[in-house]
Amino acid sequence: MKQIRNKICCMILLIAASCNGKPGETNNMDSAAAPANDTLAISKPELPSPDVTITMPAGFNATIFAGGLGKARHIAVTSSGYVYVKLASKKNGKAIVQLKDNNGDGVADQEAEFGDFEGTGIAVKNGYLYASSDEEVFRYKLNSDGTVSNPKSPEKIVTGLIARNEHEPKAIRLDNDGNIYVNIGAFSNSCQIEDRQTGSMGIKPCPVLDSAAGIWQFKADKLNQTYGDGLRYATGLRNVVGLDWNTATNTLFVMQHGRDQLGSIFPKLYTTKQNAELPAECLYELHKGDNAGWPYIYYDGFQNKKILAPEYGGDGKKTGGNDAINPLVAFPAHIAPDGLLFYTGSQFPEKYKNGAFVAFHGSWNRAPEPQEGFFVAFVPFKNGKPSGKWEIFANGFGGTPDQVASGRTVHRPCGLAEGPDGSIYVTDDSKGTVWKITYKAP
Repeated sequence: MKQIRNKICCMILLIAASCNGKPGETNNMDSAAAPANDTLAISKPELPSPDVTITMPAGFNATIFAGGLGKARHIAVTSSGYVYVKLASKKNGKAIVQLKDNNGDGVADQEAEFGDFEGTGIAVKNGYLYASSDEEVFRYKLNSDGTVSNPKSPEKIVTGLIARNEHEPKAIRLDNDGNIYVNIGAFSNSCQIEDRQTGSMGIKPCPVLDSAAGIWQFKADKLNQTYGDGLRYATGLRNVVGLDWNTATNTLFVMQHGRDQLGSIFPKLYTTKQNAELPAECLYELHKGDNAGWPYIYYDGFQNKKILAPEYGGDGKKTGGNDAINPLVAFPAHIAPDGLLFYTGSQFPEKYKNGAFVAFHGSWNRAPEPQEGFFVAFVPFKNGKPSGKWEIFANGFGGTPDQVASGRTVHRPCGLAEGPDGSIYVTDDSKGTVWKITYKAP
């Protein structure tokens, strides 16, 4: 009987091994080896054929890293080379894409999707992946290899942020002291009594400033924070989508989207040409308590002055904003800066070290002037300040000159990120293409 019992036990063990692995193998899937949640489904990324020609300085090359992602907004890269892209609309029912180039050929050969919330912001810091919806900020713990350990159960860091159908995206960035910065865009163009209506005057004081039109600072590791837990770090910023923490200066820099419709709202004060070319899109360096002046002023890049807004008694010439900070760089109007990146790598030539790259999404409201933008610009920096004129670094994303001028663009640059090898990634939220820009001395 003892021999029979032993044979039966052996048969049960063999059957169990066959169900859970190869015949004759035991199942070693203990809690240390198995992920806490379901493993992400890995697929082969789409690699579209080039449909535009990207022009850059000599030695630089832009190749398609991945494509077909849809509304690909901001992007982040881990030190191990995993690329994470935040989507404003879901792909395969998910809104964050994980990409990886395993063979080092500059093209993603592994893709996975996770995350149930659409949005714009994404960042990697201190072993976590942070990502935002239009109303909340979440974080995922990263494994040692750069993969997400809890794709189905992120921690909620901030909740209850304003999203009122105008300037909703919550761009995010982290500093080195455990803080996360969140843009909360103004749900207004210029704080008029009747938004965007001809001749309507501004409300003073502007009530939007109480809960929006600025940068809020929260703790990066505290769960379920709301407005009351945060600090209004800077105000008077109509809308910020591109922002970055400059490690050389240990300060936050932002790109503001300037206001619209000076001429259409106040046609007696501004020509159609001024309507198309004012105000400037501006780069600011921020410190706690700073005020950039919206909605009471705008910046005129031709006069190089802070001008009192017509909603508050301005006529296109009166200056204002004595208590408002000055921009560091003024770019052309309405070209929508959506990405900002300070370059810290060593792959690019020395002139790019610690300089700022800006991704311009492109205009929609410069008529009757040609539409502009759809490029990546570069601003040289030295000792923490701009050291020369800005220049177009990578151009052609929008397609032919005719396509760009008419607004029938092919791609619209949005997000920027630096890879561990010093390359730069650029996203496009029109077709969902991701480019990788590399440099090799000519």
